Amino acid sequence: MQYRLPLPLAALTLAGAAALPAHAQSNITIYGRLNVSLEHADASRSPRDRAVNRESNNRSVIGFRGTEDLDDGIQAVFQIEGSLALDTGAGPSLANRDTRVGLNTPYGLVFAGNWGTPYLLSTSGFDPWYPTTAGYMALMANGSAPTVNNTTTTASFDRRQQNVVQYWTPTWNGLTGKVAYSFNEGDLGPNGAKPSLWSSSLTWDQGPWNLALAHEEHHDYQGPHLTDTATKLGAAYRFGVWRIATAAERLRYETPTGPLRRDSVYVSATWQIGRGSLRASFTHAGEGKGPAGAKVGFISAGADTGARQWTLGYDHTLSSRTGLYAYVTRIDNQARAAYDLAINPLSVGAGERPTVFALGMRHAF
Repeated sequence: MQYRLPLPLAALTLAGAAALPAHAQSNITIYGRLNVSLEHADASRSPRDRAVNRESNNRSVIGFRGTEDLDDGIQAVFQIEGSLALDTGAGPSLANRDTRVGLNTPYGLVFAGNWGTPYLLSTSGFDPWYPTTAGYMALMANGSAPTVNNTTTTASFDRRQQNVVQYWTPTWNGLTGKVAYSFNEGDLGPNGAKPSLWSSSLTWDQGPWNLALAHEEHHDYQGPHLTDTATKLGAAYRFGVWRIATAAERLRYETPTGPLRRDSVYVSATWQIGRGSLRASFTHAGEGKGPAGAKVGFISAGADTGARQWTLGYDHTLSSRTGLYAYVTRIDNQARAAYDLAINPLSVGAGERPTVFALGMRHAF
């Protein structure tokens, strides 16, 4: 549901202005996403050891966004988005999610704020369970970093980045480019490092095809003059009632003892059946390659450090805004791997197999 606020109320609410602006406010939209699931989860080798029943919030949000028409085909754009803890009632945090102000011009969109990187955005739509407990970020991108700067959650390439400036090109024949830079802000990393981030993507959305190529660099995250990189190639194709999506990723970290590398691959299939859809996905994270003892996030060097994640479920659409879903997801860690669920983690140990059975409901307004 979209609420159009009258101009005086919009000016008072968003700017506290005593006088009306020179340009009329085109629109202000109040929007949100509520997503909660009832889960039976277990993180251990033995299902009876650490099983838990819980209610989990899957990144519910509330936000405000709008535009103002300026001259020469230029628009001012803004968005303020915060998280809601639907399971506990905590929050909202006013602006800890996608929040920005910028200009949309005939030459592209430029904005500053707190926003998902182009690397994150390039393939998140390929995962039918993003963002829930079953999301592919458990293995892809080395975990999830929902709102971070250059000195927090430094292992992850699935980032909503603070202090970021982004430029998105106009779409031409389905082709769109995005680039982002996150400022150091004077924060110091290990041994006096001055970390910063670059992220970019090139996507093509035309007819049944969606293609994506993305690359991101983290400078000084692991120490001075050390650069971490991620490169990802993805493709999705829709034919009839089927949609198949896949992505391949290489992560490389420069550590003080040498480079650490890991490859992963993801594939999902969605079969539309009337108002419902069957959904299955599989992710494989290979063993880490690098000097003995090297470890960044969930990735470690050596034998038996890989993992696989399986998810199978069903989603039923009640309306254009409301749906019910159910799934089972499982991560099979090798003996020395300890990959955990990216959202609502279970604090797993090496060799454990976190498994979740979920029944959920979502509503967007």
